[in-house]
Amino acid sequence: MKDPDETPNPSKETGRARPTSSSSGTAAIRKTRVFRLVAWSVGLVAVVGIVAAAMLSAQPKVSAASGLAPAFTLPNTSGKTVSLADFAGKPVILYFSEGAGCSSCIVQMKALEADPQFAKEGLTILPIVMDPPDFIRSAMTSVGISTPFLIDDGKVSKAYGVLGTGMHADLPGHGFVLINAAGDKVWQGNYPSMWLAPADLLAEVNKHL
Repeated sequence: MKDPDETPNPSKETGRARPTSSSSGTAAIRKTRVFRLVAWSVGLVAVVGIVAAAMLSAQPKVSAASGLAPAFTLPNTSGKTVSLADFAGKPVILYFSEGAGCSSCIVQMKALEADPQFAKEGLTILPIVMDPPDFIRSAMTSVGISTPFLIDDGKVSKAYGVLGTGMHADLPGHGFVLINAAGDKVWQGNYPSMWLAPADLLAEVNKHL
């Protein structure tokens, strides 16, 4: 028989033990760990996405160009005027870049100039930038480049479709255009990594000539 003076015990009435402060603390720790794991997973997915996007944007964009190469006449850093027509009957490689503000672009031209294979194969490289002459001349001197750069006001870069293909909308990217002896564009490549090994450029050229 139940003692009327006995204090009610909720745990006896419900058949369940009251949660202790220890079990509540354990549950809170578990929730915190789960939250951290979810947050870490979301962060990892975001980082992977950013890295993947960066890798894709850095991939070279190469195409088999076609059609007559746009004619041009530009001043160069030696104070002379150069026309594409001056090289009629010879293959020409146009090298567009961001210019003096891009150290890897200058190093690229230095590497191309230092490779004798281009001259052996009768290839002329014309580097084209949109820098003020004094600015690009200073960059040339700093690494010992002797090949004159052609100074473009943007019209030639636009005609060849290279404006905005790099980091700046109003400058060329890091690209090459191959023009064959007949004056036709036969290959075009843009390299966001700001580098193309001379041997790799020669390989591309030889595939399209």
